[in-house]
Amino acid sequence: MAEIGLSPFLIAVAFMSFLGLMLSGILALANRKLWVYEDPRIDEIEELLPSTNCGACGTAGCRPFAEALIKGELKPAQCTVSSRDATQEIADYLGVDAGDVVKRVARLACAGGAHVARNQAHYDGLASCRAAAVISGGPKSCAWGCIGLSDCAEVCDQAAIHMNPVGLPVVDPEKCTACNDCVEICPKGLFSLQPVTHQLWVACKNLLHGDEAEADCEVTCTACGKCAADAPDGLIEIQQNLAIIDYQNNHLASPAAIERCPTGAIVWIEQEQATKGKAAKRVLRQQPLPIR
Repeated sequence: MAEIGLSPFLIAVAFMSFLGLMLSGILALANRKLWVYEDPRIDEIEELLPSTNCGACGTAGCRPFAEALIKGELKPAQCTVSSRDATQEIADYLGVDAGDVVKRVARLACAGGAHVARNQAHYDGLASCRAAAVISGGPKSCAWGCIGLSDCAEVCDQAAIHMNPVGLPVVDPEKCTACNDCVEICPKGLFSLQPVTHQLWVACKNLLHGDEAEADCEVTCTACGKCAADAPDGLIEIQQNLAIIDYQNNHLASPAAIERCPTGAIVWIEQEQATKGKAAKRVLRQQPLPIR
């Protein structure tokens, strides 16, 4: 009598079926043992957030921000992208105070557009500040000056930065969310995030002194010290040929510090509009300066 045996195909099917059942059981057990409760309010709050995931609130995105709100670690107002109405709606939903956060915006420490700052060479390469900076620090005579090839404008997801006619980036304070992208991409380190309460601002980073600095840029800080002399003690110091504002003493700041600045390198900002002092020479030229 011939022996009746299982075919290799049936053995394989039986084995795979057994393996599938075993793994399913393990996964079901792991799901039960490792299951973590997630507050359903997180989804509700995330829906109320702008979904920009810009990181301006200090978290990695809108969902982590929603989780932090649930835990009471952050306030709704720390989302600088949301409108006031949306912020209040989140606060009402959670039954918490919306908070009072001073708005921050990106500011540029340079006023040296093509009409006042000289180039030492003509740059003809990749239209990128980072690429130009690799070549001897860029085409500008001022080694600290804005190169003006709009890396900051291109990286801004909020369209809060545009380039003006003289090649400088201009920040729209209403659109700026203080996400830090422009700060990170600028090869010269000219952008920083500042509270709008910092109204006294030095729009320069040049560390050269006096005539040497002014030969490169007409609106440079010449380290003359007049702003420091006119400001209250402890507010402004001249360090390495540049006026430095101590914002820990910001409550002492006033437009008086800008009035005698001969170049207009230090300005007073109202609603993100910069005003120069009376002594600053007026620049009427709009055409680029010739290459030195």
